[in-house]
Amino acid sequence: MKEKFSLKDALFNSAKVEKIASEIQAVYADFEQKAFEAEVVSRFPELELKARIDHVRDMLARYLPDDYREATTILINALPPELDSGKFDNDFGDFIYAPYGAYVAALGCNNEDLDFSLMALREITKRFSVEYAIRDFINTFPKETLEMLKACSLSDNYHERRLASEGTRPKLPWAKKINIDYLEVIFILDNIFYDKTRYVTRSVANHLNDIAKIDAALVVATLKRWKSLDKQETKEMDFIIKHALRTLVKQGNEEALALLGYRKDPSIEVNAFALHKLEVSIGEALVFSFEIESKEEEHLIVDYIMHFRTKAGSLSPKVHKIKKLLLLEGDSVKLEKKHHFKANMTTRKLYSGEHKVELQINGKIYASHTFHLI
Repeated sequence: MKEKFSLKDALFNSAKVEKIASEIQAVYADFEQKAFEAEVVSRFPELELKARIDHVRDMLARYLPDDYREATTILINALPPELDSGKFDNDFGDFIYAPYGAYVAALGCNNEDLDFSLMALREITKRFSVEYAIRDFINTFPKETLEMLKACSLSDNYHERRLASEGTRPKLPWAKKINIDYLEVIFILDNIFYDKTRYVTRSVANHLNDIAKIDAALVVATLKRWKSLDKQETKEMDFIIKHALRTLVKQGNEEALALLGYRKDPSIEVNAFALHKLEVSIGEALVFSFEIESKEEEHLIVDYIMHFRTKAGSLSPKVHKIKKLLLLEGDSVKLEKKHHFKANMTTRKLYSGEHKVELQINGKIYASHTFHLI
């Protein structure tokens, strides 16, 4: 039987620990390499991914000198060469260096060591992103840290430029909340939206998508302003706009749809929206079909909204994609979609009872039907 893949074991294992231990020992002769390796790895079986990062961080503190700056200098000197500056995308580096940024955040986020620590994070992020560690500094020293991140946004190194965006995202997944106003960071994004590296522009788009959940109007206005400046290549600007507006498109935001070239009220007719069964068991799929007829040439985003029954008996909506279409005048198309209600999902608990499915086109609801999940 094929062994189940374990992300935490792939990223944090004895070989990875030996790698950083050897690098540290090469620049710090008093490092007790074997003892460090043994103590780190001994607890891995009981720890999840985030806990492994914290555990390695704590073991670094135990086996390195007590003096924070001396210990951090050892870590910096032990770092491998910077990541390939010639790459365009997906250059995340090695997760085993995540504890280095965590070490700096835990021990160096103070007045006395601030400048030194921010310098250290700039070095570490060239090997593995310190987007989580930098948030401690943003919260404690917002002015100084934003100045540092502004400098990063102007750096020749695209990992530093990405940090300027990724580290300041209002809703960075799995990260602690930052206490600065999202408006304070727009000036940093203004420096990098026209970056030539997709690794950076994807972060910028994700950052705007975060803001879209707070201030939709600002996101649309910012994208319009950037587009008018004509600093970014057309293809990449289109990517940024599309990626940044994905939440607003699901919500049917009229301005977002217009910026993408979709009309809020397209000249179409929707017919024959039907469910193949009105009762669906968990483990089965709901199948529905419908027809779209266009009276003019129209670009369409076709989605459906599944309203899941909650434990309390209310309905909770979730937008799902179907497809994008270009229909010429007089064109018609018939579409069919299956939605699987998988048992034992990790992302949602299913409850029996009445559910609802709605058909959404360019953000507008055209048809709906209820059914029972049993």
